[in-house]
Amino acid sequence: MIGLGNMGGRIARRIDGAGHSVVGYDVDPGQAERSGVPVAGSIAELAGAVDVVFLSLPDSRVVEAVVYGEDGLASACRAGQIVVDLSTAAPASSTRIHDDLGRAGVEFVDAGISGGAAAAEQGTLTIMAGGSEQALAAVRPLLDSFSSRVYHMGAPGSGHVAKLLNNFLNGVSLAATAEVMVAARRAGLDLQQFLDVVNHSSGVNFATLNRFPRIVEGDYLEGGLTSNLMAKDVQLYLDLVRRLEVTSLAGPSCLGAFHLAAALGYGDQISNRVVDALGDISGGVRLQKGGEET
Repeated sequence: MIGLGNMGGRIARRIDGAGHSVVGYDVDPGQAERSGVPVAGSIAELAGAVDVVFLSLPDSRVVEAVVYGEDGLASACRAGQIVVDLSTAAPASSTRIHDDLGRAGVEFVDAGISGGAAAAEQGTLTIMAGGSEQALAAVRPLLDSFSSRVYHMGAPGSGHVAKLLNNFLNGVSLAATAEVMVAARRAGLDLQQFLDVVNHSSGVNFATLNRFPRIVEGDYLEGGLTSNLMAKDVQLYLDLVRRLEVTSLAGPSCLGAFHLAAALGYGDQISNRVVDALGDISGGVRLQKGGEET
């Protein structure tokens, strides 16, 4: 496992707990130590010791550095190995890596994951994969150790396309629900009762079901996707739909919400804090009891 952070570390522990031999690598020694799995001294050392390489990295820029950099996977991997990219990455980049590694006999599977840190901990992630069916079948026992659903989406890059589309819907529902919840607080509604209404009505979504019942009690579910990473994912979505010649009306406003959160100091905090950013510019509103205008 290359990348032992919030998701990679949890996934590595799940694979290890299922009885598979795991070695990890991370440029941050602290992340490597916290992961609890044995670590290699370099990417080349790791690649020389394993049959399957998982990547759990922030973005395509880092993925490409790991693949194409000095002593990276492009030079260190051998024919017959499989590289599985669990990152949220640009599909065009993933397709190029698939082709480049394929010329050396290395299979590449782009495997977008969804469910967050809690699902990684519990082994219930959803995986959407692109690449050959044979490569996916070969790594399926490993995927089953940390996921409950695996979908083969088709050709190389299609797994990461599906992930970007899903992540955009996640971002839109979070940003829109944050806005509505700030308005509900300003209107004097009982927020738990209002969420119960929404969750039995047509406005129900993942954020109303799983995020905001906790947020209104002061639990922001820390440890998940940050506002900076959410903005990165929305930007990747906008890049994708532009290439597909699909007009996005909601995309720019969604991106703006997480850029606002970053500008107000919440960029490296969980993306759920976008509700506090909106509250800040709405008179200092907080959703928790006593969180009316300050």
